[in-house]
Order: sequence, then structure tokens, then C-alpha cells
Amino acid sequence: MSEEDDEIILSELDDEELVQQMWDDLYDGLREEIEEGVNILLERGWEPYRILTEALVGGMTIVGKDFRDGILFVPEVLLAANAMKAGMAILKPLLAETGAQRVGKMVIGTVKGDIHDIGKNLVSMMMEGAGFEVVDLGINNPVENYLEALETEQPDILGMSALLTTTMPYMKVVIDTMVEKGIRDDYIVLVGGAPLNEEFGRAIGADAYCRDAAVAVETAKTLVARKHNQMAAG
Repeated sequence: MSEEDDEIILSELDDEELVQQMWDDLYDGLREEIEEGVNILLERGWEPYRILTEALVGGMTIVGKDFRDGILFVPEVLLAANAMKAGMAILKPLLAETGAQRVGKMVIGTVKGDIHDIGKNLVSMMMEGAGFEVVDLGINNPVENYLEALETEQPDILGMSALLTTTMPYMKVVIDTMVEKGIRDDYIVLVGGAPLNEEFGRAIGADAYCRDAAVAVETAKTLVARKHNQMAAG
């Protein structure tokens, strides 16, 4: 059987088998196989949004669960996310043409004085993997960067990351400034980073503290759905 395992020809699989195989390939971080799988499904007439949700997001959901449960670790998740990005690169222009409904939009960045970005990058990739549009501001962001991005991008979520105890308080500066400007309630604010905890998140007025990327995705989905429901009801 092992020889056959080595020679899986993606184009010979039916749709259901191909999607299952893409989940496996995502899990293993195989970029080229994911690109090939996406192109095969497009040729078979699949809508870009269906490929995104069933093949890519479906696969990344498994990666996210295993990351949360300690079965997968950061290097493997980054590989999976990179494979996902390769598939997304093909779908993005097509999704833009069809005006597909995104789950939500997030602006994310590491706060001023902090140049750590592995955790933030992981959250960005996992959020994209869950179907969110993500605008990444990078590292060392003063309050002005966040405010400008909120104004121009109009996201659902603002995500802030810090890895140093010395830069953590800057998150409060950003939130306090949003309160002063009367825009705090327009956005869901998520914070994360190694030295933070739930208590700190509450103390500075964030909507939630997310201990890792998997939790960030789950929290974001819940809060965005709630926000959209409130808007619909209102």
C-alpha cells in the first residue's frame, strides 16, 4: 500500500476525496499540493467561496483544534498557514470579483515599543484561515497607526499584541484614546501576548484576552456573529 500512498494523483480523486486530501495536505503544510488542489476544483466549476470554506477553512479548522489541544505546535501551524496562503493567493482576486461575503475584518498589530511578531503572525494566518479579512499593521505601532487603520479599513475587530511586560500598558493607551474619541464601542478589541491574562484584558477595557491563535479565532467568530445579530436586530 505504501507505494500507492506516495503517488496520489489529485486530478484522479473525486471532489469529496480531493477536499479530504487537501485537508491532509494543509495539515502537512504542502504548498504546491494545495495550489494544485485549488486549481483542480476551479476547473471543475467550484465557486471560489466554496473552495475557501470547504477545502481551506475546513482544513485549517482541524489544524486549529490540534494546535489548541497541543497536538500541533507553532512551526507546524506556520507551515499549514503558509500552504493555506498559497491557496488563498489564487482565490483572492476571484473572491474580490464575486464580492463574496467575508466572515469579518480585523486590523491587527503589535503595540509601540514591541517588535515581537510570531504570535501576531500566527493569529493573522489563523484568522485568514477562518475566512476573515486581515489587515496587518506589523510591529511597534503607536496609537495613531491603530486609529488611522480603524478609520480607513472600518474593521469589525482591532487586535493588539504585546510580548513584553513593559509594552503591555500601551494597549490601555490605545483603548483609552478610542474611548475619548467616542469610537470604542464601534469595534471589538481583542488583546493577546505571553505576559497578558484575562484579568489584564478586563482591566484595560478590552472585549477579550486570547491566550493563543486558536482561541483568538473562536472568540472573534463568536463576537462578530453577536455584533452582526445586534446590528440586524437594531
